Amino acid sequence: MVTKQKISFAPSIRRLPQYLHVIRQFESTGGDYISGTLIANELNLEPIQVRKDLAITGIIGKPKRGYPAGELIKAIEHYLGWDISHKAIVVGAGNLGSALMGYQEFRNNGLDIVAGFDSDPTKIGSRIHGVQIHNIDSLDEIVAQIKPEIAILTVPSPFAQSSCESIVKSGIKSIWNFTNTKLKVPDYVSVQREDLSSGYAMLSVMMQQLAKNLDSIEN
Repeated sequence: MVTKQKISFAPSIRRLPQYLHVIRQFESTGGDYISGTLIANELNLEPIQVRKDLAITGIIGKPKRGYPAGELIKAIEHYLGWDISHKAIVVGAGNLGSALMGYQEFRNNGLDIVAGFDSDPTKIGSRIHGVQIHNIDSLDEIVAQIKPEIAILTVPSPFAQSSCESIVKSGIKSIWNFTNTKLKVPDYVSVQREDLSSGYAMLSVMMQQLAKNLDSIEN
C-alpha cells in the first residue's frame, strides 16, 4: 500500500514563489547577482530565513556577491517542477473556476489548463479564456484523450466529494481542492486544499489589529 508522507520544508516551499517573483523582477532590470538580504527586505523577512529556504534548492550564494540571478531562477523552477509543463483540468466552471482558467501566471509557471468541466448546459461547449468546457459526464473519455496530471476542483461544496470520486475514477492522482470540503481519497491520490476562508480570516484579524494600533496612537 502507498502511504502519504508530509512534505519536508513545506513553509519554505510556500515562500519560494515569492522569491521567484522578486528575483525575476531583479533580473529583468539587468541585475546579475542578488543577495538574500535584498530578497528579505522586499518581502519583510529575515535574511537568514531566505538563505535557509534557498538552500533546499541546492544552490549556494557567493560571499559578498549573493546568488547569480539566472541560475537561482532555474534552481527554484527546477525544485518546484515548474521547468516542465503539467496539464490540468478545472472541474467546476463557475466564477472561481473561470477566474483560474484565465490566470496567466499558471501558464508562466508550467501549469497548462487544457479543459474545463461542468454540468450547466449553458456552459457546456463554450470556451472560457480559450479553454473548452465539456460535460462532466464525459470526464473519463476526455481525460483518457488529453491525459492531464492535475484536477483543479472548484465545484460547490455539496458536490465536492462526488466530483472528487469521478476525478479519481478517471485516473487523475493529483487534486487541487478549492472547496471547503475535506476530501476522502485513496492513499495514492494527493490533495492540496486551498482554504480561501482561512486567508480572509487572517486578513480580517490583521485589519482589526491595525485599527487598534492606529487608535492607540491617535489617543
